[in-house]
Amino acid sequence: MLRIGSIVWGVRNVPRAIAFWSAALDYRPLREPSPDWAILVPLEGPGQQMAITIVTSGAEDHQRHHLDLYAEDAAAEIERLIGLGARRVAWRYPPGADYTVLADPDGNTFCVVEKAPG
Repeated sequence: MLRIGSIVWGVRNVPRAIAFWSAALDYRPLREPSPDWAILVPLEGPGQQMAITIVTSGAEDHQRHHLDLYAEDAAAEIERLIGLGARRVAWRYPPGADYTVLADPDGNTFCVVEKAPG
């Protein structure tokens, strides 16, 4: 089973984005943000997690937002998604990466992340 773990938002200025999206959505940082990465969650109650990451690309010419889909069995979900029309994307993964980058049938990329339940 897949679930949306994070909506990942690419920005040029992480502190500015934290300020804007926290005020806009009534969110707060989950933990102390770094200069290039933050995770925002609702101040109260349930709601979707939003990850903010620094990017160098312009919004006009590059996909800057994507979904992180969490899976208890990422390998099985990746094969299921490929069967539905997704495809693997060539990607430079860091050592120990817990995610795989796929593209939907229209070419929009997203990540499948290995996550334990809860």
